[in-house]
Amino acid sequence: MRTIIAPGKIKGLITAPSSKSMTQRAFATALLQHSTTTIYFTGDSEDEKSALSIISQLGARIVSQTSGKLVVESNGVAPLTNTINCGESGLAARLFTPIASLAENPVSITGVGSLLKRPMYGFNQALTSLGISVQNFNGYLPVTVHGPMESLSFQLNAANGSQFLSGLLFALAYSAKEFVTIEVADLKSKPYIDLTLEMLLNTGRPVFHDNYTSFYIDPALFAPKNNLEITIEGDWSGSANFLVAAAIAGTITINNLNITSRQADVAILTALRLAGAIVETADNTITVTTAPLTCFNFDATHCPDLFPCLAILAACSSGESEIKGIHRLHDKESNRIESIAEMLQNFDVPFSLEDDAFCITGVRQLHGTVIDAYNDHRIVMAAAIGALRANGPVDILQSEAVHKSYPAFFNDLSLCGVTVREQEG
Repeated sequence: MRTIIAPGKIKGLITAPSSKSMTQRAFATALLQHSTTTIYFTGDSEDEKSALSIISQLGARIVSQTSGKLVVESNGVAPLTNTINCGESGLAARLFTPIASLAENPVSITGVGSLLKRPMYGFNQALTSLGISVQNFNGYLPVTVHGPMESLSFQLNAANGSQFLSGLLFALAYSAKEFVTIEVADLKSKPYIDLTLEMLLNTGRPVFHDNYTSFYIDPALFAPKNNLEITIEGDWSGSANFLVAAAIAGTITINNLNITSRQADVAILTALRLAGAIVETADNTITVTTAPLTCFNFDATHCPDLFPCLAILAACSSGESEIKGIHRLHDKESNRIESIAEMLQNFDVPFSLEDDAFCITGVRQLHGTVIDAYNDHRIVMAAAIGALRANGPVDILQSEAVHKSYPAFFNDLSLCGVTVREQEG
């Protein structure tokens, strides 16, 4: 599919979609609980559908599913099949592989599309340290794991992200029989670990850490809770695109955003304020209004999903902005260093890559163009909001990729007065 966005202003009120990061953690919790879990406000993105399918394959039973409410019953990990498919969700692959390792029978984890080309760092060393047999693994999916997992202390290098550590924390919090220490080096995306720890705390299984370098799991401190109720927050990652759209071309109010959220991408508020946008917060509502924007320096190491829309914010801010942390962009749905660079080139925005940063010089107007999204949902959204400041329509190829995280994205754009035209091909 291709989607053509016309230049113009944006104005409106929308409700943030559900956080797929939080939803997948809630699904993991529901699977691991030996009771009923009720989850409110789950989303319908492809990643969330994949995670729901995974917990069903691993033994959870969907009791009921209506708009805004999902009820799950489970007696823990008891696979109904020897293969689970993670779709294209990197989080699902890294989160549920350790959880699948709790089973006594071999389980193969696979995926489709770009996920099969994304490295699965740390799997072999960490899992084998826990007594798990890792078979048919060459650094990428598929992989076969054969547990059960043992309660052993181990070391993990987390320089490539926190998702696998989250999976290990979930698995050990529900299986450890004695005190376990995980020594972690060079952890990235720390806010997502905070999201995991908060979820575990709410189940009565607190996990402690020493400045994110050592994590301590002590079953003696657990007071497990049954019949949990979990409410999913609004998603800062997808909403960030609308907030940037307002900063460069109008005004937007978004409901259902928790400003004290553990989600990493709440950091977009800091970037918007640095650039000079008008940002107002009240309860769980955010309003952003355009203003003269100036260059800013921002470190996105722990929130790399913001990079594409931050690049658009920088492209529309006077002067040269610096966005650090590009080493986090290689192993996404696309190589985002390359796809962001090509997007900026096509928009006719000057930029350079220096050390670990994008250095982007803002322009008065972007160039109407064609953007290849490389099947990357975040490039789709960034290109769409950049179109608002272009001198002609912007034609986005492979725009269907947006369904991975935000199926209603183009509909919400239309509701805010943006001219959106979708075509097959």
